[in-house]
Amino acid sequence: MKTQDNGLLYGPEDKIPVWESGLLGLQHVLAMDVYVPPLIIAGLLSMGAAQKTGFLQVAFLACGLGTLIQTIWLLKMPMSQGPSYVPVGAVAGVYLANGASHGGMATVIGSCLVGAILLIILGLTGIYQKIINKLVPPVVGGTIIACVGLSLLPSALNDNIFQAPGNIYQNMELAAITMGALLITIALSNYFRRTRKILKAGSIVIAMFVGTLAAAHMKLFNWSLIQQAPWFSWPHFTAAYYGIHFSGMAIFTFVIIYIVLTTETMGTWFAMSSVTNEPITARQWNRGLIGEGLSCLLAALLGSTPMTGYSTNAGVVSITGVASRRVFIAVGMWFIILGFVGKLSAFLSAIPDAIIGGIFSIICMIIMLNGLKLIKTMTGNEIYIVGVPMVLTLALILVPAKVISQTPPMLQYFLKSPITIAALTAIILNLVLNWQPHWTKEKTAKILN
Repeated sequence: MKTQDNGLLYGPEDKIPVWESGLLGLQHVLAMDVYVPPLIIAGLLSMGAAQKTGFLQVAFLACGLGTLIQTIWLLKMPMSQGPSYVPVGAVAGVYLANGASHGGMATVIGSCLVGAILLIILGLTGIYQKIINKLVPPVVGGTIIACVGLSLLPSALNDNIFQAPGNIYQNMELAAITMGALLITIALSNYFRRTRKILKAGSIVIAMFVGTLAAAHMKLFNWSLIQQAPWFSWPHFTAAYYGIHFSGMAIFTFVIIYIVLTTETMGTWFAMSSVTNEPITARQWNRGLIGEGLSCLLAALLGSTPMTGYSTNAGVVSITGVASRRVFIAVGMWFIILGFVGKLSAFLSAIPDAIIGGIFSIICMIIMLNGLKLIKTMTGNEIYIVGVPMVLTLALILVPAKVISQTPPMLQYFLKSPITIAALTAIILNLVLNWQPHWTKEKTAKILN
């Protein structure tokens, strides 16, 4: 199997047999923790068992439809959609402030619809690409990518391993086994050329299989969850069930949320562009934002939360070497299947968090290093443009929650998104530190000529 210059086994436009695309797509789905944000929100909204299951189902459906929209028609990058952690607090806040179980979800849906339409308008007018072209040179783009990986790493370690349910020592052992299996599989792919394709492309699913076997041996795998789940069920709790209601303050809240989400999506797209070594065109920026808006629009109508380009995409592609859009079409199809087949959804939920954490932590590290690789060299003021946003990213991760909770609600949405703060800081520092008066630019050009 010949590896491409960018280290990939399959590039974005490479054709892969349907059965192989299906298996590799399932692996990508297994490596993503898209079920976590919906379950967190369901807990915050005190949903019953039936509503929680329905909420998870519509999240999977929204992921699948959004992925197909972006991959086939609009963004046309190897990219899957997923529910972001950013709106978690806003969904709970708007829900509780607008009647909770008596109309709260209708207000959330109405606000999400308005925010989604705003994204579509920005994409249609071409404003988004002009902003990116003007404000995000490679040093800023690379910094944003690095901060995406850096901001996700504590979540991979804390939420999935150290603070996950169960015994911390067993969680650490399970994460280490999974991580070790992944690294061994990748190492073996370098030594056994004939099986390199299988080992590298399937490294994540092999590691998860080993981790799941270890979990079963340690009696940490919840088989009863799968046994109790139905084989097939139809999503009931959509916008048709909850209704749609518009509230000015709630809409303003979600407009802020969508601005934050757009910033994070920008970092995810940059990361994937860096991994595949294919620049994002002006057309893709605008069409991608339209796709993002349509994904969020469908998610709202289904009764789910906003969808965004999932940040783990680039890391998974770096590990497996598989960036074919055919595989990501399969990812979208798998998500749709998960929206209807209860036992498959239950299997994903039953995988211990520590297994996901072991893989997720490596994915985060790869994303961060891809960002730094894009920057290549740092000279002069670029050290500060890269360094200060990374410091702020860590600071916002480590700052006590009670400090953020004492700030105004609108500011909290920004402070709870280190990527957004890092992106804005990098953009501002680049404008300030690298700014030159017009006459200076002309003088410099004459000297160089």
